[in-house]
Amino acid sequence: MLYRYIFRELVSPFGVSLLFLTFVFVMTRIPDITNMVVNYNMGISAVFSLVLYSLPRFMEFTLPMSVMIAVLLTFMRMSGANEIIALKGGGMSIYRLLPPVAFFCTLMTLITLWVTVWAVPWGKHAFTVLGQEMARANINVALKERQFNTPFDNVMIYVSAIDIKTARLKDVFIEDGRDPDSVNITVAAQGALVSRPNEGIYTLTLENGIINQVSLDRSAAHQIQFDRYDINFDVGLPDHKQRIDKKDLDEMGIRELLTVARDGKQGAEKRHEARMELHEKLAIPFACLALGLLALPLGLQSLSARHAPGFGLALFFFMGYYMLLALGWSAGGSGGYPPGVAMWLPNCVMGGTAIYLIKQVAGERFFHMPHLFILRKRER
Repeated sequence: MLYRYIFRELVSPFGVSLLFLTFVFVMTRIPDITNMVVNYNMGISAVFSLVLYSLPRFMEFTLPMSVMIAVLLTFMRMSGANEIIALKGGGMSIYRLLPPVAFFCTLMTLITLWVTVWAVPWGKHAFTVLGQEMARANINVALKERQFNTPFDNVMIYVSAIDIKTARLKDVFIEDGRDPDSVNITVAAQGALVSRPNEGIYTLTLENGIINQVSLDRSAAHQIQFDRYDINFDVGLPDHKQRIDKKDLDEMGIRELLTVARDGKQGAEKRHEARMELHEKLAIPFACLALGLLALPLGLQSLSARHAPGFGLALFFFMGYYMLLALGWSAGGSGGYPPGVAMWLPNCVMGGTAIYLIKQVAGERFFHMPHLFILRKRER
């Protein structure tokens, strides 16, 4: 009965924390999404898809943090309601509280492992593919103002300004090197790009311009003035196999990363990065277990007569975990440490700290915290 009670108590704060933190992460994307809706004429379905594809990446961070908050809040509440004192008065050891917490953290670890191994690569790849398709179908996404754009092979386009409402281009410069025997340099005052993505054909209509054609084989140049000139670009959308071949490492699953890590044709740096990515996908889920167990003694610490931990110290440990993870990426990425050591060290540090603090609390040795993280109760 006690185990079921504690498990049920953990579920509620976990669910609320997960929803709140995920919402906060999604809100960071609202400015970009709003900009796309207003300026790029995106449909509601496309917006929903972009948010959906982003969720796994957010949950990779919000799941471990929600586990830690859930355990912390549960045992702080039980301590504040004197439930822990009543259990200890009945002869129950603090170690008897570990099984439901360990089970809950292990369950969340498995869920997070599914997210990092399958959902995150799927979401990132789907996000990339959708972005490419939108770029091909929408002039405002495909071309950027005052930048050298290369949306088509062997073609460079520079646009001084883009009218968002009318999709008209101003002061267009194009270097077309698709013909190996000549180079066409076209300058026009205005233009517009018309796309037919289903057919893979894009037409750039230019007005009031000049074409400078340089023949490489004959060393000759010609200049042509025009009032209206259409340039067609025939580029089909990549098929499924091409998309898989162009995956980045963070878009790959376990099998694909193992293939890259063991492929002798890949460079040493590429294989090392693949091993780093592989260990990261496997190590991050175990933060649920390490941070969840660490939150247990932090919550029980409020049994002390004068001190209560609060969220400050929990946040300190959580940020410390990801700082160690970032340092591991930096050290492992430079080749200074093996990928396994770099990625698993944060879990080992937090797990070891959790074991130490649990022993301290179980032995009635309440640990002293830095004054920055101490919440002192008012004297009556």
